Amino acid sequence: QVQLVESGGGLVQPGGSLRLSCAASGSIISINGMGWYRQAPGKERELVATMPSGETTNYADSVKGRFTISRDNAKNTVYLQMNSLRPEDTAVYYCNADVRFLQYGIPRTRDYWGQGTQVTVSS
Repeated sequence: QVQLVESGGGLVQPGGSLRLSCAASGSIISINGMGWYRQAPGKERELVATMPSGETTNYADSVKGRFTISRDNAKNTVYLQMNSLRPEDTAVYYCNADVRFLQYGIPRTRDYWGQGTQVTVSS
Protein backbone atom coordinates (compact mmCIF):
# COMPACT_ATOMS: atom_id res chain seq x y z
CA GLN A 1 0.00 0.00 0.00
CA VAL A 2 1.77 3.11 1.29
CA GLN A 3 4.97 3.52 3.27
CA LEU A 4 6.52 6.54 4.97
CA VAL A 5 10.27 6.35 5.45
CA GLU A 6 12.04 8.89 7.64
CA SER A 7 15.73 9.77 7.66
CA GLY A 8 18.08 12.39 9.04
CA GLY A 9 17.96 11.82 12.79
CA GLY A 10 21.05 11.54 14.96
CA LEU A 11 23.10 13.01 17.77
CA VAL A 12 23.79 16.74 17.76
CA GLN A 13 25.16 19.23 20.26
CA PRO A 14 22.96 21.98 21.72
CA GLY A 15 22.68 24.84 19.25
CA GLY A 16 23.24 22.53 16.31
CA SER A 17 21.02 21.68 13.34
CA LEU A 18 19.48 18.62 11.74
CA ARG A 19 17.26 18.11 8.74
CA LEU A 20 14.69 15.32 8.77
CA SER A 21 13.16 13.89 5.61
CA CYS A 22 10.10 11.70 5.12
CA ALA A 23 9.31 10.13 1.76
CA ALA A 24 5.98 8.50 0.97
CA SER A 25 5.81 5.70 -1.57
CA GLY A 26 3.23 3.24 -2.88
CA SER A 27 -0.02 3.45 -4.84
CA ILE A 28 -0.47 7.12 -4.01
CA ILE A 29 -3.08 9.24 -5.75
CA SER A 30 -2.48 12.36 -3.69
CA ILE A 31 -1.34 13.50 -0.26
CA ASN A 32 -3.32 16.00 1.75
CA GLY A 33 -1.75 17.07 5.02
CA MET A 34 1.75 16.09 6.10
CA GLY A 35 3.48 16.77 9.36
CA TRP A 36 5.92 15.89 12.11
CA TYR A 37 5.25 14.75 15.65
CA ARG A 38 7.60 13.71 18.42
CA GLN A 39 7.56 11.59 21.54
CA ALA A 40 10.05 11.95 24.37
CA PRO A 41 10.58 9.18 26.97
CA GLY A 42 7.72 9.10 29.44
CA LYS A 43 5.70 11.68 27.51
CA GLU A 44 2.83 11.61 25.06
CA ARG A 45 3.31 12.14 21.35
CA GLU A 46 2.99 15.82 20.47
CA LEU A 47 2.63 17.91 17.35
CA VAL A 48 5.80 19.60 16.12
CA ALA A 49 4.81 21.06 12.75
CA THR A 50 2.24 20.39 10.06
CA MET A 51 1.32 21.48 6.55
CA PRO A 52 -2.40 20.72 6.39
CA SER A 53 -2.89 22.11 2.89
CA GLY A 54 -1.07 24.20 0.31
CA GLU A 55 1.58 26.35 1.95
CA THR A 56 -0.21 26.66 5.28
CA THR A 57 1.99 25.72 8.23
CA ASN A 58 1.37 25.14 11.93
CA TYR A 59 4.04 24.93 14.61
CA ALA A 60 4.17 24.05 18.27
CA ASP A 61 5.02 27.14 20.31
CA SER A 62 8.17 25.44 21.58
CA VAL A 63 9.69 25.21 18.08
CA LYS A 64 8.47 28.43 16.44
CA GLY A 65 11.35 30.40 15.00
CA ARG A 66 13.70 27.41 15.19
CA PHE A 67 12.08 24.69 13.05
CA THR A 68 10.83 24.95 9.46
CA ILE A 69 8.56 22.45 7.72
CA SER A 70 8.47 22.20 3.94
CA ARG A 71 7.18 19.85 1.23
CA ASP A 72 8.22 18.66 -2.20
CA ASN A 73 4.93 17.45 -3.67
CA ALA A 74 6.61 16.05 -6.77
CA LYS A 75 8.63 13.72 -4.53
CA ASN A 76 5.87 13.10 -1.95
CA THR A 77 8.38 14.22 0.65
CA VAL A 78 8.16 16.42 3.72
CA TYR A 79 11.14 17.96 5.47
CA LEU A 80 11.80 19.39 8.92
CA GLN A 81 14.74 21.75 9.24
CA MET A 82 15.66 22.00 12.92
CA ASN A 83 17.99 24.80 14.05
CA SER A 84 19.14 25.97 17.47
CA LEU A 85 18.41 22.55 18.89
CA ARG A 86 17.97 22.17 22.63
CA PRO A 87 18.24 19.13 24.92
CA GLU A 88 14.47 19.26 25.38
CA ASP A 89 14.06 18.59 21.64
CA THR A 90 15.38 15.06 22.26
CA ALA A 91 12.71 12.60 21.14
CA VAL A 92 11.68 10.12 18.49
CA TYR A 93 10.32 12.12 15.57
CA TYR A 94 7.48 10.65 13.53
CA CYS A 95 6.23 11.63 10.10
CA ASN A 96 2.49 11.66 9.43
CA ALA A 97 0.58 11.90 6.15
CA ASP A 98 -3.06 11.86 5.10
CA VAL A 99 -2.86 9.82 1.90
CA ARG A 100 -5.35 9.06 -0.85
CA PHE A 101 -4.29 5.78 -2.47
CA LEU A 102 -5.52 2.91 -4.61
CA GLN A 103 -6.36 -0.42 -3.01
CA TYR A 104 -7.46 -3.11 -5.48
CA GLY A 105 -8.32 -0.32 -7.88
CA ILE A 106 -10.52 1.51 -5.35
CA PRO A 107 -9.53 4.98 -4.06
CA ARG A 108 -9.22 5.15 -0.28
CA THR A 109 -7.96 7.69 2.23
CA ARG A 110 -5.99 6.85 5.34
CA ASP A 111 -3.66 8.38 7.88
CA TYR A 112 -0.14 6.89 7.82
CA TRP A 113 2.79 7.08 10.24
CA GLY A 114 6.49 6.53 9.69
CA GLN A 115 8.60 4.26 11.88
CA GLY A 116 10.24 7.17 13.69
CA THR A 117 13.76 8.56 13.79
CA GLN A 118 15.70 9.34 16.96
CA VAL A 119 16.94 12.87 17.57
CA THR A 120 19.26 13.34 20.53
CA VAL A 121 20.53 16.76 21.57
CA SER A 122 23.36 16.46 24.04
CA SER A 123 26.85 17.75 24.72
